[in-house]
Amino acid sequence: MPPDAPPDATTGAVSTRTRRLLLAPPRLADLEDVFALYSDPAVWEHLPSGRHTDRTRTALLLERVRESWDLAGLGSWVARLAEGPEAGRLVGTGGCDLRLGVAWNLSYRLHRRDWGHGYAGELAAAAIAAARRVHPDVPVTAYLLERNERSAAAAERAGLHLQWRGPDAGNPDPDAVRLLYADRPLSRLVVELLATT
Repeated sequence: MPPDAPPDATTGAVSTRTRRLLLAPPRLADLEDVFALYSDPAVWEHLPSGRHTDRTRTALLLERVRESWDLAGLGSWVARLAEGPEAGRLVGTGGCDLRLGVAWNLSYRLHRRDWGHGYAGELAAAAIAAARRVHPDVPVTAYLLERNERSAAAAERAGLHLQWRGPDAGNPDPDAVRLLYADRPLSRLVVELLATT
């Protein structure tokens, strides 16, 4: 079943609806579905080290997302089909989380079976609109690996433009190249901060 739509009692976070998706702040009840997504090697093709191998890592991720909701008034959502025979099925996660206090980080991770249906674009559009409502002065960015062409295409379709290209700090692959997209020009200081942490 889809998560409840009313505001969350502890944060004031609200669910939102797009044409096909119900987007809701994560709850403890979402842990198993989100773990199934994040433990699937198919969704970590470009960053195998990111794959979750235990539920504790997923629980910590959901906790960080809830902190973004609490502190910034916005965070990532769990995205479920809003209607039809599969209503309530988890499609993926995504949204905008505040990164280092200087930028919104747009992210999207979808089950492999849901790629190519426009869900990432639908989720990204809702996330960017929400970020601009909550803190319009904070840039929206997307931080992704160069070889992830699908994710780069989704960022570009969402109206973000390449701002920086360089080594991927902390990646176990020394040849990995990171791309930083944004919805506006970024200062050199912001680029350096986002690129090195």
